[in-house]
Amino acid sequence: MESHQEPLVANITNLYEKISMLVDLSPSNHVNTLFTKLVLTCLSPSDIDITKLSERVQEMRSRLIKVCGEAEGILEGHFSTFIGSHANPLDHISIFPYYSNYLKLTHLEFSMLQKECTTLPNQVAFIGSGPLPLTSIILATKHLISTSFHNYDIDPSANAKASQLVSSDPDLSKRMFFHTADVMNVSSGLKEYEVIFLAALVGMHKEEKAHVIRHLAEYMAPGAFLLLRSAQGARAFLYPVIDPCDLQGFEVLSVFHPTDEVINSVIIARKYPRPILSWNQEVDSTTLPSKCSDMPCFNPLNHGNIIEELAIDEQLL
Repeated sequence: MESHQEPLVANITNLYEKISMLVDLSPSNHVNTLFTKLVLTCLSPSDIDITKLSERVQEMRSRLIKVCGEAEGILEGHFSTFIGSHANPLDHISIFPYYSNYLKLTHLEFSMLQKECTTLPNQVAFIGSGPLPLTSIILATKHLISTSFHNYDIDPSANAKASQLVSSDPDLSKRMFFHTADVMNVSSGLKEYEVIFLAALVGMHKEEKAHVIRHLAEYMAPGAFLLLRSAQGARAFLYPVIDPCDLQGFEVLSVFHPTDEVINSVIIARKYPRPILSWNQEVDSTTLPSKCSDMPCFNPLNHGNIIEELAIDEQLL
């Protein structure tokens, strides 16, 4: 490990040791301060390559991602309960501390999807939606205002809290659905969705994530889009990393690595074979290999770097 990366890893390790000693991850001044420091540390500019870290640091990173996932779930559950206690919950959704980050991330994901898909989808699935399905809510209210959203989570209590948020809304209560299920047990139903979002914390380890992706590749509709959240650099201490080359069965269309306060990288891919360019335009179904080599970067949304993995549809945009 290069010397200039050692202070960063030391700071993250120090914060992990303090966080690992917490008896309760529920929101409090102390808990909030520690996780805020961790996030700010991981957002600092860094070209760190997590694959080259020592085994000890790799093990620490895995444990840190797990505890961050637990804390995130508790935080979302806490605020979902509080927001859901109001007469009109969606009027108070912005009190969630990271709401503005979700606005930016969701806008980014919608912009990437819009670039590839010329017709708005009728049905979208979000896998791992949790108790506070902000991505689905923001997309449904600001971007995909006539689309139906099917939210999948393995935890029935998470779905109960999430459902409470939209049950009183005359529009979303008709377009937002919640399914308590392990996605690995959902097969033919996945073919109903033109777009599927995979939450960052579905599959905490590389092998688990790959297992879920293989399942989606088997059962998603041909030509359907898959949006995944990954991480790069020091942000990979907060979330699992997806290598685009691991998306077997999918054509990787673009990869975006933010450089602002948005933590997650975004990958958009399309399931092979490719019978359509848009939802209603027939084309040659010859499959194309995924392209994992680096391409020139540019900055279309003022968030960071986007790598165009395949630019075969540029003439349609």
